[in-house]
Formats: sequence, structure tokens, C-alpha cells
Amino acid sequence: MANHKSALKRIRSNETKRQRNRFQHKTTRNAIRDFKALEKKKEAEKKLPLVVSMIDKLAKNNIIHNNKAANLKSKLTKHVSAL
Repeated sequence: MANHKSALKRIRSNETKRQRNRFQHKTTRNAIRDFKALEKKKEAEKKLPLVVSMIDKLAKNNIIHNNKAANLKSKLTKHVSAL
């Protein structure tokens, strides 16, 4: 167990950040899943910027890798084009 005040605070803040990262990542994954289930092109085109924005935020905060974000955005764009 930590012996210093700063180490105790670091433990608390790490847990808070971990919970926030998990929530954001799970929320984005659910949004991607719901987006892939869409079958109307107009609706998909409307929701694409929202989902891409969520993915970009994850990449910016290093929750996911930049290349993974690029791959996800590419696949989602292809999905919209194929509708």
C-alpha cells in the first residue's frame, strides 16, 4: 500500500480515469454497433459524423490507437457507401 499522500492521490485519480475511459470506450463501441445495424442510407449519413467524432475523441485521449481509429472510420464510411 502507498505510504505518501501523493501516491494515495495518484491511486484515486488513476481509478477515476480508468472508470471514465471504460465508460467512453464502451459507449463508443455501442454506438458503432448500433450504427452498423442501420439499414437506411439517409439515417446512416446523418449519424456518421457523430460516431466518427466519438472515435476521434478516444484516439485523442489515447484510449484507442490512432491507426485503430482510422481503420474504424474507414470501415464505417465503407458501410455507408454500400447502403
